[in-house]
Amino acid sequence: MADYIHLVKLCVGVDSFEQLESYVEMAPGAARGHTTRMWPKQEEKLLNGGSLYWVIKGVIQARQKIEGLEEVIGEDGVRRCRIMLGKPLIRTANAQRRPFQGWRYLKPEDAPADLPKGRKCEPDLPPELAQTLAEIGVI
Repeated sequence: MADYIHLVKLCVGVDSFEQLESYVEMAPGAARGHTTRMWPKQEEKLLNGGSLYWVIKGVIQARQKIEGLEEVIGEDGVRRCRIMLGKPLIRTANAQRRPFQGWRYLKPEDAPADLPKGRKCEPDLPPELAQTLAEIGVI
């Protein structure tokens, strides 16, 4: 049994891996993170090798290594958690996910595999076809 865990989060407002990748590349060090209202209860496991898996248009397509958690106090005085994320953005095999709010934990054995560097989708399929096949559960 793995001694780490991952998170899954919807990537709202992003239409493609390439769009998210451009945001990641442009983000300065201090801004490389995602702020959420809740502090993960499994903090130790997340920081022991976990990643944040991004759901883009209903399909997990990418992940980023979780490098740390930081407390952020908003202008409203509410404590929040910034999940500090590493570069690069790593393309993963497509895995369909239904809409949900917030984030969810993801066990390592349920996480989609990383694609080999340079591969843009599953074995030579156009991204749209790969996404459609993932949506119907074929890949």
